[in-house]
Amino acid sequence: MKKVLLLLLMATMFIALPAVKSYAIVTQDTTATAPPDDIVFTEVGSAQDSAANSAIKDSVKKDTAKVEKATVASNAAPKQSLWVTFGLGLLAGIAAFFLPCIFPMVPLTVGFFTKRAESRAKGIRSAIIYGLSIIVIYVGLGVIITLIWGASALNEISTDGFFNIFIFLILIVFGVSFLGAFEITLPSSFVNKLDAKSDAKGLSGIFFMAATLAVVSFSCTGPLIGTSLVAINTDLLTPVVVMFGFSLSLAVIFTMFAIFPSLMTGLPKSGGWLNSIKVFLGFLELGLSLKFLSTADLAYHWGILDREIFLAIWIVLALILGVYLLGKIKFSHDSDLPYVSVPRLFIATATFVFAIYLIPGLWGAPLKAVSALVPPLSTQDFVIGQDSGASQANTPGHAKRKYSEFLHIPHNIDGFFDYQEALAYAKEVKKPLFLDFTGHGCVNCREMEARVWSDPRVLKKLKEDYIVVSLYTDDKTSLPVAEQFDSKILGTKVNTVGKKFKHLQAERFNTISQPYYVLLGTDEKELVSPPIGVEFDIDKYLQYLDNGLSEFAKKQTNE
Repeated sequence: MKKVLLLLLMATMFIALPAVKSYAIVTQDTTATAPPDDIVFTEVGSAQDSAANSAIKDSVKKDTAKVEKATVASNAAPKQSLWVTFGLGLLAGIAAFFLPCIFPMVPLTVGFFTKRAESRAKGIRSAIIYGLSIIVIYVGLGVIITLIWGASALNEISTDGFFNIFIFLILIVFGVSFLGAFEITLPSSFVNKLDAKSDAKGLSGIFFMAATLAVVSFSCTGPLIGTSLVAINTDLLTPVVVMFGFSLSLAVIFTMFAIFPSLMTGLPKSGGWLNSIKVFLGFLELGLSLKFLSTADLAYHWGILDREIFLAIWIVLALILGVYLLGKIKFSHDSDLPYVSVPRLFIATATFVFAIYLIPGLWGAPLKAVSALVPPLSTQDFVIGQDSGASQANTPGHAKRKYSEFLHIPHNIDGFFDYQEALAYAKEVKKPLFLDFTGHGCVNCREMEARVWSDPRVLKKLKEDYIVVSLYTDDKTSLPVAEQFDSKILGTKVNTVGKKFKHLQAERFNTISQPYYVLLGTDEKELVSPPIGVEFDIDKYLQYLDNGLSEFAKKQTNE
């Protein structure tokens, strides 16, 4: 029975982690507000464009003159993100317990405490100290990670293209390791020293026993911890919360077995099923790694991982995993599978269903369940029902807008990608601005677009009542030399499109979080304060948009 529950847990992780839930209705409403034919927009790099960029800097300085020194907020996640982070850490800890590096250590741990316990009370106290030591060790590692890099640095590198390439390669190594190609271990001399100190009497011996567990199990826990840390948006508390959740799982399990050794009789024996779990996690990490490669690919516009290629790899991985679970594929560290158990059959079926679900995406199906992780539909080369797969929307009947050749807005919203250009048009048509500070690597942005923007009521307001301008703060396209400048608030040279709008957001709105939605009047003043970020409640989001329209109407009446 325990094997059944365990394998079901693994299946849940495989399906749930990439499947970011989004249940919004997709609406292909082609209503758009077209600009007058006589409007002429400036081209990138022109004299007029340089003047417009200067206007941005002048406007920002004027609006923030009263602020002596702005404090930039880190990439804030939604309120529930810390609970999601903690839950991810818990799941990783539970999964780690059933891996070949940790599970066989349960009898050793029980024997250690049985040998040391002079009385029942002292045995319980030692077991509790052992569990607390596990938590201290892993949480201490999280604190060290935080102190070394800090919140702003973690936020910065989490959206950096080459950092995402690095994480992609790390996860590939972890995944291949779990498939049995090699093992990631720490030096044996270090392990032996810790093991020797664990024989000491008192609290130090218990602590070093916990440290020995952490070191010996590194080949299994290292990839799981690394995957957990990078699977969500990185902020100041992420490493600490992940480590706490991870260590809490292990601490509770080992402490319970140390206090109640009789529980060991209910555990299944070590065997090939442990390696199956390891292989399962290996496929999971290989699939997750593509998200980080995709983020870098989108930010730098390399075009190497379009949506259909991404989905094709996921489909193949899911199919191979299903075949493996049925015993048709055997890796070097696997034992013979005499028969296929019912749980393995169900999990294999789930992976095949997942693969089949992804297949329509190769021809442009929205795939809302994974829309936050896969590349946007605008990267699709072929979409059924469209003459050209290069763009998600038909070519609008107006002059080409700045940055539109490499940036896109979902749901056929005919918007802008440059603040000054959008502001000029908003003044012309007398409509408020909807500033969408977003990013290629922003999972929450994609989730908002899939779950909230796609609602017919929200989409109608964005298309008809607002001038939408999507400002990608992590785009790596270089700016012309004439447009580059030094940003004091960012502490760096603004030389890319992304930094240009990150500077605007940081200096004017005192944050660099994404998504971040600001409603502005044509006088560049906020219509509703404060602006909002992640808000999956569609009614609240609609109320925010309605409040902005009401304030804009009042201003227009008073003018």
